Amino acid sequence: MRADAARNRALLLTAAEEAFAEHGMDASVADIAARAGIGKGTVFRHFPTKDDLLAAVMLDRIDALTTAGTKLLDAADPGAALLEFLTLAADRQQKNDLTVLQEAHAVNERLTEARTAMFTLIDTLVTRARDAGAIRADITGTDVVLLMCAPGHVAGFAPHGGPDLWRRYLAIIFDGLRPAGATPLPIPPPRMG
Repeated sequence: MRADAARNRALLLTAAEEAFAEHGMDASVADIAARAGIGKGTVFRHFPTKDDLLAAVMLDRIDALTTAGTKLLDAADPGAALLEFLTLAADRQQKNDLTVLQEAHAVNERLTEARTAMFTLIDTLVTRARDAGAIRADITGTDVVLLMCAPGHVAGFAPHGGPDLWRRYLAIIFDGLRPAGATPLPIPPPRMG
C-alpha cells in the first residue's frame, strides 16, 4: 500500500471509530470522511460499504488487543498479565466506547475469526491466571470476556465521575475474580458461540 493510501486508511479508521462511538450505526460516511479530512470517494475506495468500514474499525480494535494480549502470555505473573490485559481493554473502551456495535461480528467472516482468536487468547490468559492461583478456580474465559466492557459501562452511569472512574470498577471486578473470600457461584458460566 502506498504511503498516502496507508495514511488515509489510518485517518479513516480513527475518524470512523470516533463517529461510531458517538453515533453508533447512525454514523454517516459523509461525517466520517469530513472528520478524516478526505473525500467521500476516498472512503469508498478503501471500504466499498459502511459495513466494510465498521468491520475494519472493529478488526483494528480486536487486532490491537490480541497483539497486546499475546505479548502478555509469557509474563512471569499471570494474574498481573490478566489485569494488564483487562486494563488495556477498558482503557480503549473508555476512549471510544463501541459496545453499541456488539453485533458487528456478523459483518464479515474475518471479523468473526479475529473475535474467536481474541476469545481463545483471553481463555489462555484466564487459564494461566487460574492455574497460578491468581483468580478463583471457577472463573472461565467466557466470564472474563463478558466482564471486559463492565468497568466503562458502569462508570458511564455516574453523574459526576471523572474520565478514570472506570479504573475503580475494574479494581472491584478484579478483586471479585481473586480466590480470597470467594464463595461458590450460583450457576455455571454461559457458553460463547
